[in-house]
Amino acid sequence: MTNESLKLDPLKDSELHDKINRETARIAWSELERHFAHGVVVYVSEELDLVEVALRVAHDDKDSIGRWMSEGKLAKVSDLQAQTWQAAGAQLWASVVSPFVLVQPEKKQLH
Repeated sequence: MTNESLKLDPLKDSELHDKINRETARIAWSELERHFAHGVVVYVSEELDLVEVALRVAHDDKDSIGRWMSEGKLAKVSDLQAQTWQAAGAQLWASVVSPFVLVQPEKKQLH
């Protein structure tokens, strides 16, 4: 696979996908607060796949990132979100794509 094909479709980068998937973990919001203070924590909507978002951020996929931001599905964590998660002692899924920490609330279980 050529570098050009990876640029066109970041989802074909299976090596990076597997690395991101292995490094994605649940973490307490309290562990992320200092990163939030530095303005590098990014909310990922539950509608999106966290690993796919991380992969597209790593590949600087401006089209997908811009679309998600305009739809409100990707944004810097707001003060209200941070306060809510702090008060709830929330656990979030997190993936680091330096310099950002992407976070996603746990998906609600359908019964």
